[in-house]
Amino acid sequence: MTVGIDLIHFSTSDYVLGLDTYAEEKNIDVNKYYQGIGQDKMSIAPPDEDIVTLAAKAVAPILKAIDKNTISAILFATESGVDQSKSAGAFLHGLLDLPNRCRVVEFKQACYAGTAALQMAVSLASNNSNENILVIASDIARYDQDSPAEVTQGCGAVAMLIKQNPRILALEKGSGYYTEDVADFWRPNHRTTAIVDGKYSTKVYLNSLKQTWQHFNEVTGRKFEDIEHFCYHIPFSRMTDKAHKVLTKTASKTKLDDNTMKYQISAGKIYNRVVGNSYCASLYISFCSFLDHAEQDLGNKRFGFFSYGSGCVAEFFTCIIQPGYQKHLMTNSHQSQLSNRQELSYQEYINFYYQHPIEADNIDFANTNKGDFRLDKITDNIRYYQKK
Repeated sequence: MTVGIDLIHFSTSDYVLGLDTYAEEKNIDVNKYYQGIGQDKMSIAPPDEDIVTLAAKAVAPILKAIDKNTISAILFATESGVDQSKSAGAFLHGLLDLPNRCRVVEFKQACYAGTAALQMAVSLASNNSNENILVIASDIARYDQDSPAEVTQGCGAVAMLIKQNPRILALEKGSGYYTEDVADFWRPNHRTTAIVDGKYSTKVYLNSLKQTWQHFNEVTGRKFEDIEHFCYHIPFSRMTDKAHKVLTKTASKTKLDDNTMKYQISAGKIYNRVVGNSYCASLYISFCSFLDHAEQDLGNKRFGFFSYGSGCVAEFFTCIIQPGYQKHLMTNSHQSQLSNRQELSYQEYINFYYQHPIEADNIDFANTNKGDFRLDKITDNIRYYQKK
């Protein structure tokens, strides 16, 4: 009996800012972004888009493929929470009219929380063949205007159906994990934007990778050479290159050539280059990118996943791609979303992110969200969503 991802789909916003547009406004060489951090664009959420509407867009195609009344739990991972008490999953449950006999809970630990939700879902499904669990990772990355991290913003959501005998991916037993109390990235309750020490965060990320690999190797006995491909948490796509070089040096007995490095990781960077950072969703958008762009059949191949959340918690684990997985991919939806986004001018981007309130006791939101779901208004501190 195997347990893992039966279906997976990601969503992003309907608007995008090209980093060429940003660079022109700031009189900066765009290659600082294209080559320096490996980013081309960033998805921008309009004011009436939040983690709930992004999640609804991610989940909707999965619900069309199954009987939604079989959903037994919603595990919602985010660090962009919309309420300090009520889970984002509860809003999503109502918006999608999901069954009442359903557990709903929210997970938070920076960008790692999606993996925590996935591992809990796998554990639940392992004990009950009737479990059909929605794991959702949804985030909007926001930083202060003109801060160094501003160009790594983005947004996205990934929905995964977790059950026994999955059609796409089966998790293997055993993982390596690591926790350390550090201040590399955080967002206090009174702030709508995050605070980050970029150089320090990179250092902690890479140390966490070494630590989780060592633990993983001790627990499972699996070696670097046993893994065909690797997916990493991607705050910016060049981080994948840095991480894989460190892991190779730490875990492999041989130095990899450029072609082997490309084979092992490059397909997983394609979507993230044009979406930007989506925090909890980032690792799993990378996985979608690998599935959608792989030039060879991945069936029966082992993938290594490195999940990192600042603060920090990290985990390394492996999975096996299931034979025939291609029949169950949602590649066309992913690619049409990205190609149909509306390009923003710099001023339009500023209006969306820095000149419109997103939290207040009472707000009526202009209808700028082009998707099937939107945040309509906040009245007396209650959020009201709309399904078009």
